[in-house]
Formats: sequence, structure tokens, C-alpha cells
Amino acid sequence: MYAIVECGGKQYKAEPGGLLKVEKLSGKAGDEILFDRVLFVADGDQIHVGRPLVEAKVVRARIVEQGRGGKIIIFKYKRRKDSRKKQGHRQAYTAVKIEGIEDRVPMASQEARVDSKASGSEEA
Repeated sequence: MYAIVECGGKQYKAEPGGLLKVEKLSGKAGDEILFDRVLFVADGDQIHVGRPLVEAKVVRARIVEQGRGGKIIIFKYKRRKDSRKKQGHRQAYTAVKIEGIEDRVPMASQEARVDSKASGSEEA
């Protein structure tokens, strides 16, 4: 089973148990993230293609680390003009571990679940 998700203007193939390096996301290591922009889901013979999104699915992931990639050198040069410019860059990324591809829980049932947890904790 795998899904194609969109994050930071790029598309990634997400498989349960896989590791992805996506554009920098807010959060720290151990935080949970939901990728709700799912474009495609394949589960054996079943295929769900979004137009443009698959509304029924969501990809659950956990942040492993916040880091920066390797250094790239940008060197601009114009011949015979004594013009040179050297600049370096390291792109920030967030490494996430995909925990699963799940059905999206409707907002009404999420609120009901939160209310039931709240009422259960008041009694205790």
C-alpha cells in the first residue's frame, strides 16, 4: 500500500514504515503530522485517484528529525568583467516516518470523540 502526497509544492511517495525528507515543517522530533493533501492511493488492486485530492484518506506520520541538507555552492561569473560571486546554501528539511495511510475521520465524529473523552475525565 502506498500513497502520493503533496507537501511544500512537491509530491512524495509515502509507504507505511518509510522515511521521507520533506520541506521544513513546524514541530519537533516526536510530534505527529497528518498529510491531508493525498493525490493517489494504491492498495493492492484497489486504486483511488484524486480529482484533485482523495478526500477519504489521510497519511499519518511522525517527525524523526529537523535538519539541513548538504551545502551547495552557487558561483556566478562573467568573463573579462572581473565579476565573480560565490554563495553557499543549505536547505532545511524535516525527516518524517510514515506510520500509516488511514481513512479520514469526519469532523463531527472527531468532535464527538473529544466530547466523550472530556466527559469521561470529568467523572474520574
